[in-house]
Amino acid sequence: MTRDAKTLGDLRRSGYRPRTIRAEIRDNLKRKLAAREELFPGILGYERTVIPAVANALLAGHDFILLGLRGQAKSRILRQLTTLLDAVVPVLAGSEINDDPLAPVSTWATRRLQEAGDDAAIEWWPREARYNEKLATPDVSIADLLGDIDPIKAATRRLTYADPEVIHFGIVPRTHRGIFVINELPDLAPRLQVGLLNLLEERDLQIRGFPVRLSLDILFAFSANPEDYTNRGSIITPLRDRIASQILTHYPPSAQVAARITAQEAWLDRDGVPVAIPDAVRLLIEEISIAARDSDLVDPTSGVSARVAISAIELLASNLERRALLTGEKHPHPRVCDLPPLLPALTGKLEMVYEGEQQGPEVVARKLVGQAVKKVFEARFPEIVAAPSTATAGPDAPGPYAPIFSWFAGGQAVALSDEMPFLDYEAELRRVPGLFALAETQGGGPEETAFWAELILDGLHQSVKLARHDVDSTVSYKELLKFQLLKTPRRGPRRGTGEVN
Repeated sequence: MTRDAKTLGDLRRSGYRPRTIRAEIRDNLKRKLAAREELFPGILGYERTVIPAVANALLAGHDFILLGLRGQAKSRILRQLTTLLDAVVPVLAGSEINDDPLAPVSTWATRRLQEAGDDAAIEWWPREARYNEKLATPDVSIADLLGDIDPIKAATRRLTYADPEVIHFGIVPRTHRGIFVINELPDLAPRLQVGLLNLLEERDLQIRGFPVRLSLDILFAFSANPEDYTNRGSIITPLRDRIASQILTHYPPSAQVAARITAQEAWLDRDGVPVAIPDAVRLLIEEISIAARDSDLVDPTSGVSARVAISAIELLASNLERRALLTGEKHPHPRVCDLPPLLPALTGKLEMVYEGEQQGPEVVARKLVGQAVKKVFEARFPEIVAAPSTATAGPDAPGPYAPIFSWFAGGQAVALSDEMPFLDYEAELRRVPGLFALAETQGGGPEETAFWAELILDGLHQSVKLARHDVDSTVSYKELLKFQLLKTPRRGPRRGTGEVN
């Protein structure tokens, strides 16, 4: 299609033929599928689930709804539907609802073509302008969506209220020949949902009793959170029946895919300080989100957004940047003691159940970080084996952790901080015998080895083998305190029993 046409006559001579929005999207989608082009760039983890379902709905000419928890890329997918539109389409110049010059639907367009004929001017409408989106909020009115009578227009043009041209069209008819999206559909008041029924089935609308029969050509798409069906609102049954396809979204299938999404979205390119975050640390941060989704303390109906990991890794980069500025290090490397500063990324994004609210968001967030550390520790390092004669691992326990336990049993402690220069940080960890021998099994340079050494200590703490104390920005590891029962001196048997205290 050429943009050279300036009038209706030019357009006729160019060979242009009108197409419905569904036919247009279907043709472009078929071309992309045949060429094996990526349909939704930047959408990861949906290659075998959501994306094929959306493609099928579009090939079928369906209006559809994306149903899923927060942070599952619903809005991003919907906004990329414009890539399936033609680069430009012709519209009759001056039309409020973007009438096709060869297939007008409004009264104004019909009159304009009768007056000007082939001399009627046309304009070219880009694909980006053919997408409109509305967030369902309590203040949305039927006039916002469909339109209302405009008394100023009637007075200016000296029209009676019986003339359809006194109508001021809302956002839906102004999206004629485009894509209209409503986000969080259940939040739309039921009476407004009723106003959409004719649009989805009969493709026409009525405004203020006007017998307006505009054959609107719109692809409707919606998004919703399952929580909304019970907590804030619901989709009325007739409207759900008219939405032809319901597509379920989901969280990334693995920590690896989640890490790719986070790397794509997070701002880590800090000016002046080269911040490098190894893959192992990225996966550790993703495990925090996964732990939250599996936690009994977090409300599963609200979900845990991908924004949790994105915000967390950005805070991690900021903490590295801050340490570099304080210590003068050129290439700061993540540490396990960098994880507590990430708590602000979690505490505001997690919806707790009653038990979680009782414990408090920060306590829950620390538990989730600890669970993620423990999972990584257990996946990468040997199992902790207890001594045959004891119930818990201790100084006499066999295996690679024996030197570590023995050292701490002697009353020694390790104190680490996210503000320590690396040489001091490494020297503090090297005081623990046998620790670096285990850490070096993971490979990497001195910074990564020190990271793994600290992770071992925290993994032992999460496994209830070492005590940990947090004071401001300092983390210290000590021998796990014995139960008071074991420390009390033996006394005689309780009176009337054979038990020993």
